Amino acid sequence: MGLKEEVAASRQASFVGQDINWLMAQWAERSPDKICFIWCPFEGEEQSWTYKKLYDDAGRLAAGLQQRGVKAGDFVIIHLDNSPEFVLSWFACARIGAVAVSTNTRSVARDLEYFSEVTEAVCAITQPEYAAMIRGACPGLNFVSVTDNDAGSPKQQDAVLPFKALFSDAPAEAVAIDPARNLSVQFTSGTTSRPKAVLWTHANGLWAGKTSAIHMRLRTEDVTLIYMPLFHTNAQGYSMLSTFWSGGTIVVQPKFSTSRFWDVSLRHEVSWVSMIPFSVNALMAQPVPEHKQRFWGMGARVPAIEQHFGVNMIGWWGMTETLTQGIVTDLDHPGPQGTIGRVAPEYEIQLRKANGDLAGQGEKGALFIRGVRGVTLFKEYYRHPDANEKSFDENGWFETGDLVRMDEEGWLFFADRAKDMLKVGAENVAASEIETVIMQTGIVKECAVVAQKHYMLDEVPVVFVILNDAGLALDEAAVKEKIISLCEEFLADFKVVRDVHIVDELPRSTLEKVAKNELRDRLTAITSADE
Repeated sequence: MGLKEEVAASRQASFVGQDINWLMAQWAERSPDKICFIWCPFEGEEQSWTYKKLYDDAGRLAAGLQQRGVKAGDFVIIHLDNSPEFVLSWFACARIGAVAVSTNTRSVARDLEYFSEVTEAVCAITQPEYAAMIRGACPGLNFVSVTDNDAGSPKQQDAVLPFKALFSDAPAEAVAIDPARNLSVQFTSGTTSRPKAVLWTHANGLWAGKTSAIHMRLRTEDVTLIYMPLFHTNAQGYSMLSTFWSGGTIVVQPKFSTSRFWDVSLRHEVSWVSMIPFSVNALMAQPVPEHKQRFWGMGARVPAIEQHFGVNMIGWWGMTETLTQGIVTDLDHPGPQGTIGRVAPEYEIQLRKANGDLAGQGEKGALFIRGVRGVTLFKEYYRHPDANEKSFDENGWFETGDLVRMDEEGWLFFADRAKDMLKVGAENVAASEIETVIMQTGIVKECAVVAQKHYMLDEVPVVFVILNDAGLALDEAAVKEKIISLCEEFLADFKVVRDVHIVDELPRSTLEKVAKNELRDRLTAITSADE
């Protein structure tokens, strides 16, 4: 056995006898009356679950799924906004060895059809707002169960298979503990036109929780507010699983609310929050009360935010494939402004220049990260062998697609995305996916989607187009309407282009590739809602 294999075996051994169900059973037995989950809807009363109640309710749901034919290894689509139903469904799947496919609720029918096809899902759990779309897009599902509310907002009960009807008082049939068992799928955008299914194992889920908790030094008395979507790694791994690893409490809202943020934080004595620039910008206009928050985690450390809100900050970098933070700062050693930190002790990284040499201090390079697949890195892109082969080199280094710079003192800073990606709010968006849809309008000869800087969302997509003869026969307003309306039909709302620029030619770089950097330079930043 070589060194690489020895390291992998050691990592795999660290979770022998443990899985997600083991984790929750531990707390249900040791701290049965500890409140672990508080639901704060925008309508109706708050609800809370102890570790014992959450474990028991997830078990009753798991038994009901089994009675309707869901088996270990089956894939279950969970298409829900933040809600108790999401949390219960995710842990119920883990209980019986099913694979939770948590999908972005801003997806359109075309996306759901693709998600269902890739995973060969057997059923779906959703809410009234999305039920008709899922039934139409995924006709092969054995059943679709629907809640009686949209993220806390009551809606007419679905008569086919109500979510509450899934629960059973019979015990769920136990499955053997196997940390290598598949746990979940999240779809992530890449440079290809369709998202890739990132497959996690139970060991991956435990690693996300344990390592995130270590990086943040979480304790059982810590309380976190989760407003970011639970179908994403940030909320799932950084916040929910890290809290449940450490025996703390999650407070969940349907989504971010500027007017409710401080009220909820104060009432529930929130001690830390994973934040994004959009939320910070929105809170800047609000008075800052006396609070008990120890720190905020965000993509980079910004001292001005620390001073304004009276919190410490953790800068970090991670992605769905890394489960947790591969680069992170330390609360006691926060580093300079804008840093994302240093390589986490649990990982290895390399910064590579274009010629393959390692970048040095003061230089920028493509970020590669190495770990153990199925434990410290995701298991695979499910049913996508070509993507797996291209993403890892012969020595196990994973190409992240990001460019990172190291300063003279060794601190790391995010520089750019090497791949053709946009960052819209908290969403990663592949330009090629949008371009594929725009080419289907029949009026475009060539197009290039690029990011325009935005004061709240970081970036928004816009497109430069060269029209064909059919497009040239239309006026500018008709061209824009046709392109934007097709995007609205086939893409999630955050992928819809905000503007269309008609040009006679596109700038070119080497090998005749479109020089998108030049197109981005033509765009002025959107600095207010009036623009």
